[in-house]
Amino acid sequence: MLMRQFEYLTALSREGHFGRAAQACHVSQPALSAGIRSLEADLGVRIVERGQRFEGFTPEGMHVLQWAQRMLAEQEGLRQTLESMQGGLSGVLRIGAIPTALTVAPLMTTAMRAEYPMVQFSLESMSSREIVQSLNEFDIDVGMTYVDGEALGKVRVIALYREKYMFLTPQDGDFGGRESISWAEAAAAPLCLMTPVMQNRRILDGNFADAGVEATTVVETDTVSAIYAHVVDMHLSSIIPHAWLHSFGVPDHAHVIPLPRPTRSFHVGLVLPGRGPESMLARALVDTSLAVDWRHELDEAVGRRLRAQTPSG
Repeated sequence: MLMRQFEYLTALSREGHFGRAAQACHVSQPALSAGIRSLEADLGVRIVERGQRFEGFTPEGMHVLQWAQRMLAEQEGLRQTLESMQGGLSGVLRIGAIPTALTVAPLMTTAMRAEYPMVQFSLESMSSREIVQSLNEFDIDVGMTYVDGEALGKVRVIALYREKYMFLTPQDGDFGGRESISWAEAAAAPLCLMTPVMQNRRILDGNFADAGVEATTVVETDTVSAIYAHVVDMHLSSIIPHAWLHSFGVPDHAHVIPLPRPTRSFHVGLVLPGRGPESMLARALVDTSLAVDWRHELDEAVGRRLRAQTPSG
């Protein structure tokens, strides 16, 4: 019963509501509440702050929750190990990735699927801060984010590629025929960029500040698709990571220009929990990712896009 009670606690932490937590655990709300009260009685401490609704965890409850998250992660790791011993790696690998990295996740998931055909993947778009929190709470197995920018806390880091930046602009706009552009010129164009909550945007704002300018932002969004749509439909420009060209390329009637390497540039990579067990699925993803020639794959994609838009002699 203990592991089931731990599942109730982690669901309550995730959902922040007794009813939704019960639904996530496929039990009635009275059954979930009774399970948590039984755990409190066994441990001799109050775990949950109760009022008209869920009001959070007591200090003792937060400690119990951390143990519950760790124990459930270890249980899942044991299951994966036993399944691997019996006939190959299987299960669902949970990956949280910043939107700017989701576009190249197939470089590693496709390779891993080829080697482990029974593995499934759950990919969720998250901010860099959400990734760290989800890792610490064992809600994801691995994150894909910037690894040498803002503080990540106690996580294990594997750098994969250094991000470069491209200016995406309408083909018939002021910069449509250009082959080069400065950060100051890019800042003056009407732009569609990521929202400030995304680390990509904070990095770009830092690059603009280093150039002594501030961006002219017309639209802010948290999705890659919305940026591409506004470049096409609203005739805005954008600053995009070069990795986007690998999967999405350049939209029709748009033009892409490499930006100068900024004073500060950052690596995108994998982050794993710094404490507790490392799942076999996460370890397999790390091994697969390190076998990918990320620099070659991404630079080749950029080269193809630039050659495709260069007029023939």
